Amino acid sequence: MTDEILTVAEAYAADKFAESAGVRSLALMENAGRSVADEIARRMEACRAVVLCGPGNNGGDGYVVARNLQERGFDVLTASLAPREALTGDAAEMAARWTGETTLLTMRAIEGADIVVDALFGAGLSRPLEGMAKDVALTLNGSEMPVVAVDVPSGLHGDLGRSPAEDGVCLGADLTVTFFRKKPAHVLMPGRLSCGEVVVADIGIPDAAAARATLFENTPSLWGRHFPWPQPESHKYARGHCIAVSGPAHATGAARLAARGALRVGAGLVSVASPLEAVSVNAAQLTAVMVKPFAGASGLTGLLKDRRFNAVAIGPGCGVGKATQELVGAVLASGTAVVLDADALTSFELTPATLFAQLREPCVLTPHAGEFERIFPGLLGKSPNRIEAARVAAKTAKCTVLLKGPDTVIAGADGRAAVNTNAPPWLATAGAGDVLSGMTAGLLAQGMQSFEAACAAAWLHGEAANVHGLGLIAEDLPEALPAALRNLKERLEDERSAHSSGS
Repeated sequence: MTDEILTVAEAYAADKFAESAGVRSLALMENAGRSVADEIARRMEACRAVVLCGPGNNGGDGYVVARNLQERGFDVLTASLAPREALTGDAAEMAARWTGETTLLTMRAIEGADIVVDALFGAGLSRPLEGMAKDVALTLNGSEMPVVAVDVPSGLHGDLGRSPAEDGVCLGADLTVTFFRKKPAHVLMPGRLSCGEVVVADIGIPDAAAARATLFENTPSLWGRHFPWPQPESHKYARGHCIAVSGPAHATGAARLAARGALRVGAGLVSVASPLEAVSVNAAQLTAVMVKPFAGASGLTGLLKDRRFNAVAIGPGCGVGKATQELVGAVLASGTAVVLDADALTSFELTPATLFAQLREPCVLTPHAGEFERIFPGLLGKSPNRIEAARVAAKTAKCTVLLKGPDTVIAGADGRAAVNTNAPPWLATAGAGDVLSGMTAGLLAQGMQSFEAACAAAWLHGEAANVHGLGLIAEDLPEALPAALRNLKERLEDERSAHSSGS
């Protein structure tokens, strides 16, 4: 698997692993700089390039980039933040190998450039940009100058996904070339926006250096082998029966969206469990989805005694209060797989420990940031990033947590986490989260484990939105799922074919 994401410390450890395996650190730096030059040369003809070199190893990479670009016919200037004689280690060696034009970094140095290579600071920068580095970053951010970043754009902390300071400046890049594996900054907002296109280059670090990774970019490679494709001998009863719990008569649409998502993602049967007052409303709107009447928590308990109902989505449109708390309790006590969303979470805002005491696997919580704050108060603010917040939440809740957003994070109780990166901005529309909760429950009904089901649902949710395009509303998402599923199947088949050819 190459979707592992490494923290800054893990990336440093990977470098050391490579060295212990016989790969010299100078070779890693040479490979890194050459990879950046290769990506630039693929995209543009030889032109005037200014390479900004910092005082550490990121700057050493920059001198390698400069040498390789010059060999490809580029007119190259290196602009160094520190005198070359002040450099040490591998960076000093690579600076000594550069025999082209060089100067100290000033605003004048970037004048007349056709492209700027940012090799000032790498992912481990623990302080905000200042002085000339900050001035240059602000100038480039206000221009249309193409910028290629080495490892991460300068000013962007590799783990935080932002500047180390709230008001800090990050240089915006059009292309970022990183090495071996991505870092959190490449997938988390707002850092992901500063990176532009991200290319991961192979610089000779053995794959075994990432063998213990617990953080991943959410792609089908992570969960595709567990996806419940229909089999020739299967039938609807073998593909699970998912329940979406409806709210009162005036708030039934959310449950129907969830039900439609569960049906489209492949659950064999789907029903809306409807309060008696809402049965006629739901029945008038549903066809392939069935309606199952119930009265209160005791009625829902009785309904779920039918063991054929093996997954439940509850929360969307249910209302906030004690009645929903009791419904959630009934669902969790039933032993079915459960997705808790929206009002099912907010109803426990004053007593989250009461909810946590009832949670167990298989269960997925799907809060957006506001709902997350209600049941895990203060956790987002005191965590270094959304990944760690979701991980702590999953450990506290003893189940899978899907923290929604433009950089949705899925965290399992076992410490695994994944960041979803394929969701387009037009997915931020009313009701989209209800469809996601239903999709997750639909995959649980088909036998996927909670972490994998949440990851698969999040990716397919983004893929469906991409398939539809601009103008998306929540009702469009289930209808776009067939195309998204076809794309998923083709992608997995291509990956298997490539793997077979490679072996």
